[in-house]
Amino acid sequence: MRNVLLVGIGPTAPTALASLADCCRVVGVVRPVDAAQRATDPVVSLAARHGVPVFGITSVKGLRVLVDQLQPDCVVVSSFDRILPPDLIASCPFVNVHYAPLPQFRGRASVNWAIITGQPATAISIHVIAPGLDAGNILFQQSVPIDSRDTVTDLYDRLNELQRQHLGETVVRFLSGDPGVPQREEDATYGCTRLPSDGEIDWSRPTVEIDALIRALAAPFPGAFTYLDGRRLVVWRTCALDSPRTYAGRVAGRVVNVSREHGHVDVLTGDGILRLIEVEAEAGRRVPAASVVRSVRATLGLGTGDLLSRIDALEREVDRLRHQLVETAGAPARV
Repeated sequence: MRNVLLVGIGPTAPTALASLADCCRVVGVVRPVDAAQRATDPVVSLAARHGVPVFGITSVKGLRVLVDQLQPDCVVVSSFDRILPPDLIASCPFVNVHYAPLPQFRGRASVNWAIITGQPATAISIHVIAPGLDAGNILFQQSVPIDSRDTVTDLYDRLNELQRQHLGETVVRFLSGDPGVPQREEDATYGCTRLPSDGEIDWSRPTVEIDALIRALAAPFPGAFTYLDGRRLVVWRTCALDSPRTYAGRVAGRVVNVSREHGHVDVLTGDGILRLIEVEAEAGRRVPAASVVRSVRATLGLGTGDLLSRIDALEREVDRLRHQLVETAGAPARV
């Protein structure tokens, strides 16, 4: 059997390890987990069952040392947040798993971007690592349709299952001489890194775009968010209405219906209405939207007037504290 080293720091690693363990001798897993996580981490548990050591490496330098020590036939990467230098990938065959229809959506957050940009499908691509971002010959690729109600979690579940079915056999085929198919560089597109702050909802956008953003940032991602009375409100679950009322006069983000019976809230978007079903106003507590948003006078988001009034309140508070400090400093000492 072929000796492989798995690099997997994210949620794709469990099925990657399971697939490789069926076809290869896994000589190690690179996965940084602290002491508190080790007892519950699925990769650590699976590695223990197969007698595979887990290495808590976070740097390219550390990976380089480990590859020199273990001398694997192949290094398989299934989620790693570092770009590997050319000299490292020249020292040993490297194979990467990328959840996108390469050469499209190279780079970060490929599944999130697929939903956000309204793609009809994403894909799993297993490819040889070559110099360049997600470059290298394609060894295996299979498309996964994106339904209008799919969340990023739904897609990861399907993609992870495809990885479990095909990764191990693909690596063995590659090590037996399959060179794969070159990517068409002229067709390449890229997705930039997404930050938590990119999840703010712009209620003036079309309904389908806002709904897509919310589905693309479902757990384990941090969630799309807006503001209610200046406080952050994470929106976890929504649905677009099939036949919404027509508003000739509309204020994007304005609440137009609160259903205390069913728990949902209807909010105006740039072109329709989005129904909010589940939200989170306090960290870790998801509740029906109507238990938080209670009035049709509410407008979600941060308006210019709201921001200016809050700045004014902060300035007045700073002035009060400054005067208090001056008065305290000028007061005579007590004997």
